[in-house]
Amino acid sequence: MWQPNRLEQERLNKVEQLEARQVAPYPRRAERTHTTAAAIAAFTALEAKNGAESAEGLEVTVSGRIRRVNVKGKLSFLHIEDESGRLQLFLRIDNLDEFQYLLIKDKLVEMDDFVQATGTMMRTKAGEPSVLVHDFKLLSKALSPLPVIKQATQEDGTVIEYGEFSDVEQRYRQRYADLAVNRAVREVFIKRAAVIRSLRHFLDNEGFLEVETPILQPIYGGAAARPFVTHHNQLHQDLYLRISFELYLKRLLVGGYDAVYEIGRDFRNEGVSYKHNTEFTMLEFYKAYTDYRGVMDLTERMLAAAAEAVNSTTEVEFQGQTLNFAPPWPRLTIREAVKQFCEIDYMDYPDAPSLEAAIRTLGDDVKPGQPWGKLVEHLLGEHVEPNLIQPTFITDYPRDISPFAKRVDYDDLHVERFEFYIAGMEMGNAFTELNDPRDQEQRFLDMAKLYRDEDDDATPLDEDYLRAMRYGMPPNGGFGMGVDRLVMLLTDQRSIRDVLLYPHLREEK
Repeated sequence: MWQPNRLEQERLNKVEQLEARQVAPYPRRAERTHTTAAAIAAFTALEAKNGAESAEGLEVTVSGRIRRVNVKGKLSFLHIEDESGRLQLFLRIDNLDEFQYLLIKDKLVEMDDFVQATGTMMRTKAGEPSVLVHDFKLLSKALSPLPVIKQATQEDGTVIEYGEFSDVEQRYRQRYADLAVNRAVREVFIKRAAVIRSLRHFLDNEGFLEVETPILQPIYGGAAARPFVTHHNQLHQDLYLRISFELYLKRLLVGGYDAVYEIGRDFRNEGVSYKHNTEFTMLEFYKAYTDYRGVMDLTERMLAAAAEAVNSTTEVEFQGQTLNFAPPWPRLTIREAVKQFCEIDYMDYPDAPSLEAAIRTLGDDVKPGQPWGKLVEHLLGEHVEPNLIQPTFITDYPRDISPFAKRVDYDDLHVERFEFYIAGMEMGNAFTELNDPRDQEQRFLDMAKLYRDEDDDATPLDEDYLRAMRYGMPPNGGFGMGVDRLVMLLTDQRSIRDVLLYPHLREEK
């Protein structure tokens, strides 16, 4: 049960006073002819065309939240804010019904309330475009005042925030308030939408078909991750929230589509960090008659196009570093990369025990008994990944951790798989996809032997997927990328929580 504090109780009292004056605090209807930005743009365009005096005949009806109030007797100045920006309202008792003016003067309408104003555009003596209001209306009374955020610029030019709403976790929990008081936060999510539009635009123009696949799946697959489990009461069936779209998308290549993609949510029941959230947005695409080299070419062009669409340049500033998304990107095999950054040639250690021993000489603490490919992956994650700042492809991964990729042509231990890294983060994963159902079935079985009972990211055998493959699957290249991490890069946000409107948090105490 809500227990109002002192300020909230004062606002509740004002609601009663408004109702006593026959003013509806939450009226049914609102009217608006212009956003704040559109009103200013129309006014300045008329000024440029016909002169200042003729422009002041432009009548507008604008709406927004009050962000500033300055009452000076028979004159008042308000700043209202909507999604497009801010606009000043000039209220003068001579131009406005006194009853309406007193709502402001008596502070019954105040900061954070939503209002509507009709009037003519003008410029104040200070030169600010404003609305000379002749009709004024309350649209929604705010019962809780928005938190106050203050900023201070340091000697080095950095800006720190403080005040009653500076706690980051509180801002995540009350994202609605965070958005209301932080325009910069709103801009991040406007850019996020632009990122997703750019990805769709690129793939649509490349001839891909956007599709949707099941979120609830009877068998999870397509990645090595622990799933969330749920239960269908009517069907008496355990189901899994998907960890990947892969196996359903590749079934569509069997069905006759040449190129498909999906942008949507995946769910992995794993830990959280500055770059992990249990619920996240993925892009996956699969294209027939290409391989991982063709997918690398697509990836470079797609991310360069996204950077251009969002920031008008392929050079991106991220946490003090300049990243260049322009193709071509460097390409290193995983063996070359490990040699370069930790001076171990893992091919000198052909089995898991010997490679584990070699890794321990580096001072690394590794879980005993891991498969050979997992140990190679450890070297990549610990010693290579943090050094990959500029966009870079790492290729040719161990076969025993890559169940859906074709073998390379030079040995039986590696497959045609790449991951790409930017700013020390893994961004995506891709394969020359396996399309031999016999080989695929054996890979499932081999993977099952490698995993131990305590492992929670095993890849289960999917018999229906194998059945689809037996009808014939064209050679193809596949790709998966975490969209949230791309948004982090393109908006210069260090934490994934800053690019998710509602990040998952621990239970509030």
